[in-house]
Amino acid sequence: MRLVQLLAVLACALGLAAFLGESSSATASATGGCVSDADGNGYTYAGHQANVAGHGIRATITPSRSLSVAAGHVAGWVGVGGPGQGANGEDAWIQVGIASVEGTAPYLYAEFVRGGRQPQLILLDENLRTGVSRRLAVLETSAQPGSWRVWVDGRPVTKPIRLRGSSGRWAPIATAESWNGGGSGCNMFAFRFERVSVSFGGGGSWRPFVSGHRFLDNGHKLQSLAEAPALGGSYASEPSGSSPLPYAFVASS
Repeated sequence: MRLVQLLAVLACALGLAAFLGESSSATASATGGCVSDADGNGYTYAGHQANVAGHGIRATITPSRSLSVAAGHVAGWVGVGGPGQGANGEDAWIQVGIASVEGTAPYLYAEFVRGGRQPQLILLDENLRTGVSRRLAVLETSAQPGSWRVWVDGRPVTKPIRLRGSSGRWAPIATAESWNGGGSGCNMFAFRFERVSVSFGGGGSWRPFVSGHRFLDNGHKLQSLAEAPALGGSYASEPSGSSPLPYAFVASS
């Protein structure tokens, strides 16, 4: 699919994102184990929210099997904020992740909402391969509190994005998401999250993620791979061995 066509598709598929609404009301349908949302908006989730507010979140995210989208989209992402979380109760958030919509190969994207306006989508990379990891982060800047940047594979890929009322207020999120448009389409996904971390200061002061809340709709699965160290210690500069680095989990349908 050509870039201009893909951007048009993504604007429709992701621009209506509910961003973690009431996912606990979803149920598994009687046929094929597909998940449907009792609220009718089609959004379901499998992931975690940190137990503390932070100044950023990072993770290595891998689509660990082929993403199958019957309708809408699937995504694995990290981010902060949400509906009504900005200044004066406005919608405000920023996220970065790997996603796929019906009829497209997986792609890398960033999305932000500010001032209660419509979501803004940034396409960062196309035609991603199953099993290939990307290091993704959303991080508040130290020079401009309340301004955030998206990072991919260790480098910034956006300019600072100002989100009023955000500094030090939001508990970061790492989750998989499926949206089937409120219909009966059955979307399938598996995302592996490793080295999930929360920044305790602008510009990056990383500590292992500790889950304070779990998003898990019926029919989805969360498999813990590695918990945070008991004392929340810092990571080594390079991973050693084949074991996943905490915090690590797999979210799948």
